[in-house]
Amino acid sequence: MGRQLHLRTALPDDRDWIHELRHRVYAQELGQHAPDPAGRLSDGLDGDNVYLVAARGARRIGFVSVTPPWAGRFGLDKYLDRDELPSLREPDTFEVRILTVEPGERRSAAAPLLMYAALRWIASRGGRHVVAMGRTEVLDLYLAAGLRPVGRTVRCGAVTFEVLTGAVDVLTRGVPDRHSATLERLRSTVDWRLDVPFAPGPDGCEHGGASFTAVGTDFRTLHRRRRIVAADVLDAWFPPAPEVSAALTDDPSWLARTSPPAGAEGLVAEIAATRGLPEETLCVGAGSSDLIYRAFGQLLTPESRVLLIDPGYGEYAHVTERVIGCHVDRLRLRRADDWRIDPHRLTEAVATGRYDLVVVVNPNNPTGRHTPADELRAAIESAPDRTRWWIDEAYLGYVDEAASLAPLAATDPRVVVCTSLSKMYALSGLRAAYLVAAPDTAALLRRWTPPWPVSLPAQRAAVAALGEPEYYRERRLQTRALRHRLALELAELDEGVLVEEGVANFVNVTLPAGGPSAAQFVHECRRHDVYLRDLSPLSALYEGRTVRVAVKDAAENARIVAACQAALDVLVPPVPLPAEPVSGAAR
Repeated sequence: MGRQLHLRTALPDDRDWIHELRHRVYAQELGQHAPDPAGRLSDGLDGDNVYLVAARGARRIGFVSVTPPWAGRFGLDKYLDRDELPSLREPDTFEVRILTVEPGERRSAAAPLLMYAALRWIASRGGRHVVAMGRTEVLDLYLAAGLRPVGRTVRCGAVTFEVLTGAVDVLTRGVPDRHSATLERLRSTVDWRLDVPFAPGPDGCEHGGASFTAVGTDFRTLHRRRRIVAADVLDAWFPPAPEVSAALTDDPSWLARTSPPAGAEGLVAEIAATRGLPEETLCVGAGSSDLIYRAFGQLLTPESRVLLIDPGYGEYAHVTERVIGCHVDRLRLRRADDWRIDPHRLTEAVATGRYDLVVVVNPNNPTGRHTPADELRAAIESAPDRTRWWIDEAYLGYVDEAASLAPLAATDPRVVVCTSLSKMYALSGLRAAYLVAAPDTAALLRRWTPPWPVSLPAQRAAVAALGEPEYYRERRLQTRALRHRLALELAELDEGVLVEEGVANFVNVTLPAGGPSAAQFVHECRRHDVYLRDLSPLSALYEGRTVRVAVKDAAENARIVAACQAALDVLVPPVPLPAEPVSGAAR
């Protein structure tokens, strides 16, 4: 095992070796820099770079540097004006630099493995663009990774570099296609110590729900659910209304064996009556994801241009970019603005008329912020007629259903409102949702809806839940109180921790800069059977340091706080106080 290749993030005592190897290669071997009497080579970005190291046992054999966008500058800035490469301005662009391997290991798997590790690390931090300078003598290595030249070369000393770029999702999809056999071999032989999985998920989308994997997706160890705190998914902490439970337990064998109404007619009628909407404006589905995939497949093509909010619910980026292949732009939110959508910036972005669809999740997941209905309505009314709007109100039940834009969607052919019946009604396991659109749009989507789109237990439960508004109003008020107390207790864990409380059933926790990554924190909490959601893959704006914590009941919230404290104790050990000098005579 001592000869096994392993990958890890650089440790503090790796820095001297990195600077020494850089000097040997780039000053003495290649002549890119003048030799230094100290035999060390570093630069001004060293404090901002993340180094990934390959080693065999205790012997380090290579490294690669990644410069994240939150560093505020790139190595390429010394050679290019950002007008020459606009992607350098994007807050989700990462730079890969200084891929360096010891001379005796250059025919090994170290260099391609380091390139792959850099790509996985960047993807895990929400990176969407990669830039690099590839030395012309080893350009094939960069091209094999999927990077492509932009037609610009850079000369530094005696060395010539080609400027390269690539989209992270394209690179991620391409690596298994080009190097599947190599990846499978490396997966079983490399000791992978990075805080990101070796390979992305099967569909490339971060769905969350690792807690169910711990319980057992084969359902053979369901007893584990009693010790797992599933705060990584946003299921309700409370049970459905008693009338819902009664509906599900009244002759469950009949519910299981009987085909439901083919068009969910009773459920549609109940939604229409409860929400005051015409039935012809409704389309139901097995959860909001079912409706997203079905509707976007009809409303969009690869030529469509879509505007998403960033940070935002990851399913929308997945469907538009990876499934359909649309052109996607993002309206970046700002922590300085408390992650709120600025209606003026939104209006300006849409006014150009370039977008076929604008997606707004309101309240937003993962920021937890809610945009007042009148602000969104004004932005929609001022937008060009060709632009459609998709408003996702999955978490509006935690605010007020009266704030819904569903009445606007029922009459404006540009607007669709999608609403989950899973979250606020505690029906996540049953999968039920509906959307509201103008009659022609709703009719189009119903034509592409298969019969029996919602199971009989789900239809029966949803109808019962819609008839119990008082029960769910009380649960909403309880959730607010639980959320606020959880936020206060998490904020007391460490002065460097930032806790952001929104309006939905979760809070976000951002770890201090220079401390552990969100992935490390999440992993450490799992040792205590507490599962949290790492938000890093959703957006580079989180800088790899933010986790989302679902609100649970008081007992499970206490376990969450305790697990977070234990994780911080391990990952951020307290700095020991200096010993006080001993006064007086020796004893």
